[in-house]
Amino acid sequence: MPSSGVSEDSYSVLSCFLEHGSQVVHRSMGILPLKKVTIINHFRLLKLKEMFNSKFGSTPKFYVRAPGRVNIIGEHIDYCGYSVLPMAVEQDMLIAVGPVKTQTLQLANTDPLYPDFSTTANNICIDKTQPLWHNYFLCGFKGIQEHFGLTQLPGMNCLVDGNIPPSSGLSSSSALVCCAGLVTLTVLGMRLSKVELAEICAKSERYIGTEGGGMDQSISFLAEEGTAKLIEFSPLRATDVKLPSGAVFVIANSCVEMNKAATSHFNVRVMECRLAAKVLAKHKGLQWDKVLRLEEVQSELGISLEEMLLVTEDALHAEPYSREEICKCLGISLEELRTQILSPNTQGELTFKLYQRAKHVYSEAARVLQFKQVCEAAPDNAVQLLGELMNQSHRSCRDMYECSCPELDQLVDICRKFGAKGSRLTGAGWGGCTVSLVPADTLSSFLASVHEAYYQGNMSRLAREKHSLFATKPGGGALVFLEA
Repeated sequence: MPSSGVSEDSYSVLSCFLEHGSQVVHRSMGILPLKKVTIINHFRLLKLKEMFNSKFGSTPKFYVRAPGRVNIIGEHIDYCGYSVLPMAVEQDMLIAVGPVKTQTLQLANTDPLYPDFSTTANNICIDKTQPLWHNYFLCGFKGIQEHFGLTQLPGMNCLVDGNIPPSSGLSSSSALVCCAGLVTLTVLGMRLSKVELAEICAKSERYIGTEGGGMDQSISFLAEEGTAKLIEFSPLRATDVKLPSGAVFVIANSCVEMNKAATSHFNVRVMECRLAAKVLAKHKGLQWDKVLRLEEVQSELGISLEEMLLVTEDALHAEPYSREEICKCLGISLEELRTQILSPNTQGELTFKLYQRAKHVYSEAARVLQFKQVCEAAPDNAVQLLGELMNQSHRSCRDMYECSCPELDQLVDICRKFGAKGSRLTGAGWGGCTVSLVPADTLSSFLASVHEAYYQGNMSRLAREKHSLFATKPGGGALVFLEA
């Protein structure tokens, strides 16, 4: 964002002529300098404009872009209150928008797999039982509507173009939620800070039924080109983390799709962490009924993450807890457990693994801080140290959190075999992508070897490899722009 005359912490409608990209025009502040815009491919934009005109019979008034992300380390701990370390990727969601005078919201997608959708802008209903693509847009739309307490919203035509592989763990769904939130804010002509937008979109994505923690939305708005971010919560803030120059991060898609809103896997883990927090709090004599997150237990006790691991060893057992045992521990009824603690799609679960989930969360939270410290200290063996932390993370995700799958484990092993210093699943897991730390001078041979070992010979994987195996660098965050 421009630094002269416009706050870097807030969004307004920007105007970029992408072919030349030399100026930004703010609606009320005149012309401001901006580096050449290279985030959006010009031909992609022209194609989107032409498709919009063909679909709606008009020209888009503005465009919104929100990136996907890769989480370098810190898996399944944001919803427990702990810091994570992601970076935005160059792949993104791009939406062409044309406000209309009617109160009709019309959504279309450049991918024919995703059918058109139309609804009134003032009666948004989101079906949690079917995580269809348009429901993610509705989440962002409804989030802005409810934040401002609006009952009458203008309609709009929107054409969505995404190049983030779906259900790959690169946060395509959250990017769409963020894009929709920024679209709605822009149509309304209102302003919010990046932090406010991130928090609204994190909250509103839960309309789809997923009890996420806010990492994906935060990095989508707060990302800056060239740097990863340590994202902290309560309050939300982002700190630059300079990654080692002698290595690159490579994303490899297992080609196993996992839509976290379509199953209960994700929410079961959230509830297991919530229950672990409550049982740990009760064990330590805290006011357990007010506790929701594992970080709150540590904060209340005022001890280190390493000490929390010892508390976990002392207070929890490795065997799964039945619902009845949890109720006995907390002194509540089965009905109170079901209706006051568990989410709707986890109320039928019979057992919960509290020890394993808490062990993962506390150890993973410590790895995030260690990763940042190594990046800051930049010792000669930084790449080796960071790689080992990533390897530890994957083992914990696989064994303690049980969110891996055979294909992800195979892909991680292949990446390490051919030179990755560290490799781990990224995103929710149960499919999706790995992220690997690879010495820059071995990148070409690494990509060729992984291609041959994992993709070649498997026609399904090979057909998708163009968007499945690539090196990436930290990209920029969400933005709005007009065509001059």
